[in-house]
Amino acid sequence: MTPPGATTEPLLLCRQPILDRAGAMYGFELLFRAGDGETACFADAVAATSHVVYSAFAELGVERALGPYRGFVNCDERMLLMPGLLDVLPRERVVLEVLESVTPTADMLARLTELRAAGYTLALDDYVPDNHRQDELLPFVQIVKVDAEAVEPARLPAIVAALRRFPVQLLAEKVETQDQAAQYRAAGFDLFQGYFFARPTVISSRKLSLPQLTLLRVLSLLLEDADTHAVVEELKRQPGLTVNLLKIANSAAVAPTTRVGSIMQAVVVLGRKQLERWVQLLLYTEPGTRQLANPLLLLAATRGRLMEKLAELLWPGRRDCADQAFLVGMLSLTPAMFGVAMEDILGALPLRAEVSGAIRSCDGPLGNLLAQVSALDAAPSDAIPAGIAPGVFNRLLTDSMAWANGLT
Repeated sequence: MTPPGATTEPLLLCRQPILDRAGAMYGFELLFRAGDGETACFADAVAATSHVVYSAFAELGVERALGPYRGFVNCDERMLLMPGLLDVLPRERVVLEVLESVTPTADMLARLTELRAAGYTLALDDYVPDNHRQDELLPFVQIVKVDAEAVEPARLPAIVAALRRFPVQLLAEKVETQDQAAQYRAAGFDLFQGYFFARPTVISSRKLSLPQLTLLRVLSLLLEDADTHAVVEELKRQPGLTVNLLKIANSAAVAPTTRVGSIMQAVVVLGRKQLERWVQLLLYTEPGTRQLANPLLLLAATRGRLMEKLAELLWPGRRDCADQAFLVGMLSLTPAMFGVAMEDILGALPLRAEVSGAIRSCDGPLGNLLAQVSALDAAPSDAIPAGIAPGVFNRLLTDSMAWANGLT
């Protein structure tokens, strides 16, 4: 059922990651765009925000796709004041962003007090120094967002000092580079929004660690369909990796009734394809643990899974294409993870020409699919391949996010 007054035009989900000071995932800002790439047409602002809320948490199941993370939802003045509209949002899972257009009237301040008392977390969006209207809202919010592109670096110390008078977390948004992230971290900011972590910073003298090299060698052996004994011998070189392998092989999902006690048995129980997926994912985790090294695992796993599911629809019956699509999506972010050139990574793997061409320069059908999925967060309408309905795409995306969250 579509909310009254809202267009039936499908909205496309777009999400931007928010990280903490340690570089771990904190949440996503949830944004929506019309299916044609332009702003969706609604009867009024309340209908628009109602549609977003309904689409996100009822139709798309974003609450499930968020996993353990929070979703930031933009709230305009009328949305905040409308009785019952926000009650459908899970208070422990969302952060309500109070837009910069909100006026601090007596009714609004009373409403913000009510929302906080009900357990909602409030964030003040696009804070501008010396804006008296926004200053009146500061005592009512727990997070303040500062636009990194709109603030001169020289003003940061004064802005931080002024905001620290309130018990708030400081969030720098539109952070696009590692330098910007370091600058705002040094200034005392707590949270960071943007894709700086997904932009490769290639250091020519940096070398892959031994666990990383081992994983790449194992992946190479699997892609070459090498003898199982050769795979086992390579895994034995890194005890931390074998511990991970045994834990996964003994999980209830893999071996509910069988106790796996050796590397060889673990490889057999998992199977070649599952082992290949495990190796690809483990490239993005801290060696010897199942903890995330950084949020790239979520992005890479979501990208790989989404490409796999899209390939299944685009090329039905071609399991090889779906497997290759997953590999392309996963490996596309390894330079950002390791800080080394893509050529150094691809040189260690015996990939098919269509796979390596897709990763290197977005060549061929798989490369075109990678380009579209990579553009998801900047221009979601460009991410939908021809022949895929927006509603189907949204469902595949949220399912892929949920699958990636389950890996952590």
